[in-house]
Amino acid sequence: MSEQVLTLVHNGVLIVTINRPEAKNAMTKAAAQAIAAAMDRLDADDALRCAVLTGAGGSFCSGMDLKGFLAGELPVAGNRGFGGLTSWTPKKPVIAAVDGYALAGGMELAIACDMIVANRGAKFGIPEAKRGLVAGGGGVVQLPRLLPRQLAMELALTGDPITAERAQALGLVNVVTDGPALEAALDMAARVAANGPLALIASKGVIRDSWLWSAEELNDRQNGYIAGVFNSEDAKEGARAFAEKRKPEWKGR
Repeated sequence: MSEQVLTLVHNGVLIVTINRPEAKNAMTKAAAQAIAAAMDRLDADDALRCAVLTGAGGSFCSGMDLKGFLAGELPVAGNRGFGGLTSWTPKKPVIAAVDGYALAGGMELAIACDMIVANRGAKFGIPEAKRGLVAGGGGVVQLPRLLPRQLAMELALTGDPITAERAQALGLVNVVTDGPALEAALDMAARVAANGPLALIASKGVIRDSWLWSAEELNDRQNGYIAGVFNSEDAKEGARAFAEKRKPEWKGR
């Protein structure tokens, strides 16, 4: 794992930290590859239930490293996109913990996660047009799916950032906190990790993939994701634990 990205396991949660504080965590190819590797670890390790992606030094990610870009480097990991995350998603949930700036590719990285927790001082934006560029790491294709078109246009065409409070009002941010975003994100992650691991994977899969399904096929298509969950040992354990008024002991099968 590159020193540009640090990992730590905390109570079944994989904490992935972009570690370039001197550059406000501007993304490099090495960092993107390290994030992709961390997400592979998340999916491969049955003891891990979800991940939190954050940045060191009070900033999330200020976008791509422009020095690297001028040298011909793109901060992508194969076909996984900017930061190793914007063109795919792991099976398990990922929460972005945003302090400071989530700009350009940094905002694209945040919205590529499944939920966002932000410090009240955080700023979100896709200012690429101010530099003669386009938010091609997901900004101009994903924001119209998450926001009304006019609001996506405002972000892309003005390039101006918005506050965490406005991002929350628009539905982009789940939680705004006065303290460090990581603390609140770990609280949310703990609530996620307490649930059935198969149910988490199936629920995320349906919510993500059903954007592409027609209304006529919704129920049939989701059955392929959830049928195994209802027949699992965990489903029986969940019902048994509820009846016995105790915490379930998940096995992931």
